[in-house]
Amino acid sequence: MMHTTSHTVDPLEMKKFQAWSSKWWDEEGVYSPLHAMNEIRVPFIRDILMSKDYSHDVGCPLAGVTLLDVGCGGGILSEPLGRLGATVTGIDPLEDNIKTAELHKSYDPTLEHMIQYRSCSLEDIVDENKQYFDAVVASEVIEHVVDKELFIQNCFHLLKPGGSLIITTINKTKLSYALGIVVAEKIMGLVPEGTHDWEKFISPEELERILESNGYVVETLRGMLYNPLSGSWSWIEDTSINYAIHAVKTVAQKQSTDIGFEREWEKPKAAQAFA
Repeated sequence: MMHTTSHTVDPLEMKKFQAWSSKWWDEEGVYSPLHAMNEIRVPFIRDILMSKDYSHDVGCPLAGVTLLDVGCGGGILSEPLGRLGATVTGIDPLEDNIKTAELHKSYDPTLEHMIQYRSCSLEDIVDENKQYFDAVVASEVIEHVVDKELFIQNCFHLLKPGGSLIITTINKTKLSYALGIVVAEKIMGLVPEGTHDWEKFISPEELERILESNGYVVETLRGMLYNPLSGSWSWIEDTSINYAIHAVKTVAQKQSTDIGFEREWEKPKAAQAFA
């Protein structure tokens, strides 16, 4: 089953991922790059949220944090965030993905009360969860979304004032096409062919524009690089292929120009060369 009444969920995208719904926890399989990405994205999320005014327990640094994992798949990001103490809600429009996530969660009793999963779209939970979450994470999701601005707006409604939206995605450059689709899909087979649609990729400049026009202040932009030989990710200055962005929901949209956030900006040096 899949939820297709959403304005952001693409039924064609869901059909692709339906075939891989049982493979989320195969660390050598189609989701191997996402498992490897946890090595950098989990600390990235943790450090952002620890910088907020929460009381931190050494063993559970994210205790007290309510977090929404959008497009959670089989739970490969939800679980480590839950183990850090966050109260995680993972949503995915594919019911089979949620079944996989629930099954794997059951192997670790400590996660029983830390993570809840729901098979639904982002729109399905907006009305009942307005201003509920301290953080919304959409990792490797927005490049599969139909209406990106509506997606960002829905995240805004779900966040508490001052809450964090954390996104990782793929830039829309010639280099990202060459490496992300031609090499990764067609030549090396790192992910199945057809996983990505370059036309749905989004540049950090465009994503920043959408964010700032919808009540966010962008605090961090960082480039990411996957090494297929070592199977590992690293942070880089160049955002022309993969990148992570952190934006904060302003207390009130009209105040967005008055709030003095310190901003970490790492310019996409290669973006201009390959755009």
